[in-house]
Amino acid sequence: MRIAVPNKGRLHDPAMELLERAGLHAVDGADRKLYADTVDPDVTLLFARAADIPEYVSDGAADAGITGLDQVREADPGNVSDLLDLEFGRCRLVLAAPEDGDIESVADVAGKTVATEFPHIAEQYFAEQDVETDIVEVSGATELTPHVEMADAIIDITSTGTTLKVNSLAVVDEVLASSAHLFARDDVADDEKVQQVVMALQSVLAADGKRYLMMNAPEDRLAEVRDVIPGLGGPTVMNVESEAGGEKDGTVAVHAVVDERDVFETINELKSVGASGILVTEIERLVE
Repeated sequence: MRIAVPNKGRLHDPAMELLERAGLHAVDGADRKLYADTVDPDVTLLFARAADIPEYVSDGAADAGITGLDQVREADPGNVSDLLDLEFGRCRLVLAAPEDGDIESVADVAGKTVATEFPHIAEQYFAEQDVETDIVEVSGATELTPHVEMADAIIDITSTGTTLKVNSLAVVDEVLASSAHLFARDDVADDEKVQQVVMALQSVLAADGKRYLMMNAPEDRLAEVRDVIPGLGGPTVMNVESEAGGEKDGTVAVHAVVDERDVFETINELKSVGASGILVTEIERLVE
């Protein structure tokens, strides 16, 4: 199986880190510009421009790919399946216009010129809005086009909105919410190896923001402990033997997965109901 990965840019490092955490460590990747083997002999990484990855997958140069949803929608290959939102590289594709101009709604763009690096998405968007515009494709510096009278408005990517503000542009409408996705060609999307990769990546995403709690608790207060723990499907409870290996001493071991944001409050509440020896650890992967 060959997975296409962005070779540079804001998606490259997060994609490689996610693959690493999922167990697909690249072997000698730093010394090779186009390909890298992984610790799985059946999985190879192919490095390409983020914008080219949908076509690589569609044409069979790769079986699956990681790139922004905006790139997939723009390429519109027609024969790829969206398998998983990888939850990084979040951004928005927006319609924006000069702050001091007369464009305040999508309808105001009718008959005007819109510059964008995403002409296909723009055409679909305006068709859905039933607005006719003149779309001009540019290859960069889209935010400058209204100031040099190339366009009346733009459709461009924004993450924080800072670039738009610096260039005195205001958001008129959101065209598309995007993030990095894993997708595969339709004819291999259900293959065993592809689904193994999906499960591995899902397990990493599921573990994000989760912590594993382990503690001892009085058996007669177990119901109170259970009420405190906002666990994932309820805690696991095990008997604790006495130091001499004889009968249990009325203490049980309780293990649970909780959200990281709940850890502080949960620990204090657990102490109040008699829990002790509380240990909190990170979770690398969680298969649900």
